[in-house]
Amino acid sequence: MTTTETPDVLAPARLGPLELRNRVIKAATYEGLSHKSLVTKDLVDFHVAYAKGGVGMTTVAYCAVAKEGRTDRHQIHWTDEAMPGLRALTEAVHAEGAAVSAQIGHGGPVANPKGNGAPALSPSRHFHATTISWAREATLDDIRRVTEAHAEAARRAVDAGFDAVEVHLGHNYLASSFLSPKINHRTDAYGGSLKNRARFAREIMRAVHDAVGGRIAVIAKMNMDDGVPGGFWLDEAIPVTQWLEQDGTVDALEMTAGSSLLNPMYLFKGDAPLDDFSAIMPQPIKLGVKLVGKRFLRSYPYRDGYLLEDARQIRAAVKLPMILLGGITTKPVMDLAMREGFEFVAMARALLREPDLVNRMHDDATTPSLCIHCNKCMPTNFTGTRCVLVDRNTTRRETWGKPAGYVS
Repeated sequence: MTTTETPDVLAPARLGPLELRNRVIKAATYEGLSHKSLVTKDLVDFHVAYAKGGVGMTTVAYCAVAKEGRTDRHQIHWTDEAMPGLRALTEAVHAEGAAVSAQIGHGGPVANPKGNGAPALSPSRHFHATTISWAREATLDDIRRVTEAHAEAARRAVDAGFDAVEVHLGHNYLASSFLSPKINHRTDAYGGSLKNRARFAREIMRAVHDAVGGRIAVIAKMNMDDGVPGGFWLDEAIPVTQWLEQDGTVDALEMTAGSSLLNPMYLFKGDAPLDDFSAIMPQPIKLGVKLVGKRFLRSYPYRDGYLLEDARQIRAAVKLPMILLGGITTKPVMDLAMREGFEFVAMARALLREPDLVNRMHDDATTPSLCIHCNKCMPTNFTGTRCVLVDRNTTRRETWGKPAGYVS
């Protein structure tokens, strides 16, 4: 930060080349509202609701850089056919006065091989218990191809009218799995030492930075730790963020945690809705959730600002603007983030419950969040991400997740 004065979280702020109307970002939550990798009206409505509700920027998740990098067969990837719908989405959000970011990345070992019709990629051969399949080891040609695919996705994001790209370097998706010594057992230039394991992520960020040429903001979303023994931890995250800063490829850092591959609830904290997950899973995964779900979907105590303690160690190590994620639910928590030196905050579950929460905080700083962190929203991303405690039928379609018309 360039001033010792604590910024107002609800006042305008600059993020790279981008001017935001406030410092509140709707965090990426996979919407489950695209269909056959195309934008639907439901997806547009989903993001327009947050724009109307007062956020400075909303994030479209998750836009895969390659078909085999999707974690769901309906996820958007950057085809010619997807571009008109993406342009319509950005125009609709802009019309409400908010900015819009595209989260880009490659699912790697978290990808869905059955839905993609191709094996998942991993730094080393890896068995994925959820998909009951082996991810194959990425070749050097794969690494080069996926790096360029990130650059092409970033260029297309500019063409589609996005104001920023958020590059996914977390949750043991492909770039994150390269960082993890638990998953990455390579012996070449992309394995072994931390510098080698970080090489792929740094090359991706360089390619994205060069592709956008300063026209839009570039955010890196990166793990502070994987939440599993032998995985990537804070002591390694600190130097990697310092290298990204030295590389000059990033406008802001958003620190996250957990592994979608090995420990998905570590990021979210709160209850693990095992019965809800089991109810929507096909066999034999349904049986697996019932038998061993408690070991895979663990519950962690929730508290407001739960990633702050670790994130402040990153904050002390770099001068880059930072976005605080994790338990951002009230104006006092946002103000605490500003006092701690963070430039932006990212909200997810609280906004799923109340899309207009930011506007109401602007009117009354004591406005509480109604989110109870039950995490029952998580299984809904297969049918249209939503808070299950709110009856959306009065404001949204009754057929969540079914295509309510493609946008073209």
